[in-house]
Amino acid sequence: MKDISQATDAPMHVVTGAFGYSGKYITHRLLSAGHRVRTLTNSTDRENPFGDALEIHPYNFDRPNELANSLQGVAVLYNTYWVRFDHTDFNHEQAVRNTQTMIDAAKQVGVHRIVHVSITNPSEDTDLPYFRGKAVLENALKESGISYAILRPTVLFGHEDILINNIAWILRRFPLFGVFGDGSYKLQPIYVDDLAALAVEEGKRTENVTIDAIGPETFTYKGLVEAIGRAIGKPRPIVHIPPTLGLMIGSLLGSVVGDVVITKEEIQGLMENRLCTKSPPAGSTRLTEWMEERANELGRRYSSELARRRDRKSSYVALRTK
Repeated sequence: MKDISQATDAPMHVVTGAFGYSGKYITHRLLSAGHRVRTLTNSTDRENPFGDALEIHPYNFDRPNELANSLQGVAVLYNTYWVRFDHTDFNHEQAVRNTQTMIDAAKQVGVHRIVHVSITNPSEDTDLPYFRGKAVLENALKESGISYAILRPTVLFGHEDILINNIAWILRRFPLFGVFGDGSYKLQPIYVDDLAALAVEEGKRTENVTIDAIGPETFTYKGLVEAIGRAIGKPRPIVHIPPTLGLMIGSLLGSVVGDVVITKEEIQGLMENRLCTKSPPAGSTRLTEWMEERANELGRRYSSELARRRDRKSSYVALRTK
């Protein structure tokens, strides 16, 4: 990382969740490029890999004036803030409301551009809160008048990921793997640092764009499981199960690991092919090659979404359980 201690006149960039997943990679790229970077986070005490190079501010969603002050003089806001599923401690409705508050604050203080991480195939007409909430926020951003780049990834993979790692974790521990229905629905995973590179590049621009941020490989869900099994040396028989049975098994497994493994809405989104588009790839890193390089470590420990939400001090990798 470059020494930016003297770059006091460098543009200020704000990244939400710099100690999280995609936000960490965006932050690293910005700091390496010589930018001043500030993060907004719910985890101000989480392990900080950036030291004094990074300014740390709480979100302050419930104090809009303080949130606006955190965005004063900011050139670009990179928004990765979101929640994966509805829970007693957090939900999509709250995430939408908080993000709208942040967009309003950014407009109030004159933030020049927002690079916003969304999802492929969002729609306000769906009953899936993840995809509906993302569509609402895309429209709110477009109506704000702020210059924007909307990035629509499908599944992210990387050292801190959940989905790919936990599929590998299951394959290492069980003699077979169940897929919902026929398993023919598709995914186009993108490497988290490829997404970060795209975000930083779009932060340099001014035109309004919406980009499907997909990787270079397309898998059926069944094919993805098979590819992970081959990579880690644990190919397993694939069994086709009804979604309701899959949800029951996921719930049982979740009670063992203390996490939400899969939700009804996530299964529905997969089976509706919402994680696949016809757009050209925006990333170049191939998941199959990445998995081969990390075959010995992939899936050794379970990655818990709830542990990340509840423990606001440890790094994501440190939170993995046996």
